[in-house]
Amino acid sequence: MMQFSLFRRRSGGIPGMVLGVVGVVALLAVLFFFARASVGGGKGIIFFFGNGCPHCEIVEKYFADNRVEEKVMFEKKEVYYNKKNQREMAAHAKTCGLPTDNIGVPFLWTGSGCLIGDKDIIDFFQKKL
Repeated sequence: MMQFSLFRRRSGGIPGMVLGVVGVVALLAVLFFFARASVGGGKGIIFFFGNGCPHCEIVEKYFADNRVEEKVMFEKKEVYYNKKNQREMAAHAKTCGLPTDNIGVPFLWTGSGCLIGDKDIIDFFQKKL
């Protein structure tokens, strides 16, 4: 007697199972990436600094002394040695109507506006705490 079924059961064995696990991990990685991007990427607060910049060091000391990074979500991006970060900072400066040929650090993108200089940036974070 012949059996007929609408659903065919596949047996992929171990290679099929590995492929399934890899697929699930890849899906979770993509979801994590997009969730993280929507929280902090592009629209979030970004602190642009330069290694060796004395005014940036004042802001960094404020961050450390007040544990700001534990209390406020923001990104930190170095611009002296990173061209991609320089271009991103220039794009934010342009959004704020600032000249892009001579932007100084420390520079803060607030998510909707720009702040330049240690005092203004520290004031911004004091209000966030």
